[in-house]
Amino acid sequence: MVKKYLDINEPEELNIFQSFTDLMSNAFMILSFFLLLAFFHVLNLNKRLLSASPIVIQENSGNFKFSSGSAELTPKLKQYIAAEVSPEIDKILKERDIDFVQVIGHTDGQENNQLSNLDGQLEKVAKGNQLVNILRPGSNVDLGLMRALAVVQELEKTVKLKNIKFRAYSAAQLYLPSGELAPLNRNSDEARRRIEIRFIPPGQKQ
Repeated sequence: MVKKYLDINEPEELNIFQSFTDLMSNAFMILSFFLLLAFFHVLNLNKRLLSASPIVIQENSGNFKFSSGSAELTPKLKQYIAAEVSPEIDKILKERDIDFVQVIGHTDGQENNQLSNLDGQLEKVAKGNQLVNILRPGSNVDLGLMRALAVVQELEKTVKLKNIKFRAYSAAQLYLPSGELAPLNRNSDEARRRIEIRFIPPGQKQ
């Protein structure tokens, strides 16, 4: 007589297989979740490392106007910096990783033939020991730098920007607002007179 044996292990094997597939499914879901988190983290990191668009204060916009040959900020420009420019800088700094902030003074091509005193006084002004209005420009290079320094000193009065690294530069009359090299033009042109504020991410040496 042939004996029939009942395979009592079959249900147990089925249960083990089902548990294994459930475990793998859960592991896949958890892995997918962490990959998704990593993806969004990388996206956010890439966004923080992207350069922010510059802030440009243009004289012909009506927001400010320097007196000819002067870097003294008008009350209207000071108010504009406090109410509009400083909050925008603070917002960008919270969204981006920024090493330092460039402030660049641009002039038109009118000649400036005063006797400069920047060689003797510039460091004192840059350290905040003297006001910018003690400086006398002997060229548009001087004048652009003086105006950039004046804006830097005004920005540094904002509490939220106290610890930000600002660097003042001059582009003199060299560049048009489009970024192209300016042609020879000695006429007054307020469209060329501006302050550019640029945000430099880490690793981008300027």
